[in-house]
Amino acid sequence: MRSYLEFEKPIAELEAKIAELRQLADGGNTDITEDLERLEAKAAQQLQATYARLNAWQKTQVARHQDRPHFADYVAALIEDYVPLAGDRNFAEDSAITGGMGRFRGRAVMVIGHEKGRGIEGRVKHNFGMAKPEGYRKAIRLMRLADRFRLPVITLVDTAGAYPGVQAEERGQAEAIARAIDCCLDIRVPLVSAVVGEGGSGGAVALAAANRVVMFEHAIYSVISPEGCAAILWNDGSRAPDAAEALRLTADDLLKLKVVDEVVKEPVGGAHRNPAQAIAALGESLDRHLRDLVGQEPGALREARRRKFLEMGSSGL
Repeated sequence: MRSYLEFEKPIAELEAKIAELRQLADGGNTDITEDLERLEAKAAQQLQATYARLNAWQKTQVARHQDRPHFADYVAALIEDYVPLAGDRNFAEDSAITGGMGRFRGRAVMVIGHEKGRGIEGRVKHNFGMAKPEGYRKAIRLMRLADRFRLPVITLVDTAGAYPGVQAEERGQAEAIARAIDCCLDIRVPLVSAVVGEGGSGGAVALAAANRVVMFEHAIYSVISPEGCAAILWNDGSRAPDAAEALRLTADDLLKLKVVDEVVKEPVGGAHRNPAQAIAALGESLDRHLRDLVGQEPGALREARRRKFLEMGSSGL
């Protein structure tokens, strides 16, 4: 059963009516064919019109939709011969960040990303995609391994942020994130990152300090969640929609600010409506950027990556 967002209620009502008419048509009632076609056209038109004018808060809701593709879905569809690698070789295995080696379009790669999990049990197992220090240390280990064997790295970002619990702080959360960012900037192989859902705070940047950063049309990427920003600025979490607008966290805003390099179009109605189409579109984008980077000299790749992020802080943004 499809899950609808608050602003999709008119669409939900139309699609519920369409489902009723289809049942009648399947029962042999052919007199409603014209009404069914009219309603289907109206629903498609309304869906397209609604998603063409989403505001920042609505895009935030879409980016968080429970049915959007997850890391495991991208790996299953895009990566052949995938071999998962676990543990940070220091403390524990963190299921919020997963990764491993495989083949993408015939090329050996290392793929790393956040996994939020599905259902209550899956989300608890993966800690809702919020990694602890051992998750970032695992990502560092895998990036260093890729660097050693000259494997391009693909990262998929989808997290509300790093886990904010006391245990994570006791084990050096800030230090782990900082070292992950440093590792991203230091490796000498191509690094392409995709923000596929939420890109929250340092928990996202830790995997996204890349040569190329692409972002789904309805994904978000910001230094803090709208709710957190509203709580800090106005001591009122209900003003999250205002914060979302102020943060300029949408793909279009970030492309203009040159924080991301490409916006990947989603199916009409968001990636959750047609995951296969969304995954295929992302695959094309990743392949295009990797092909452009693979032939470059290792030193040049690292220097270009560092210069890219240094220029963001000196361009008056």
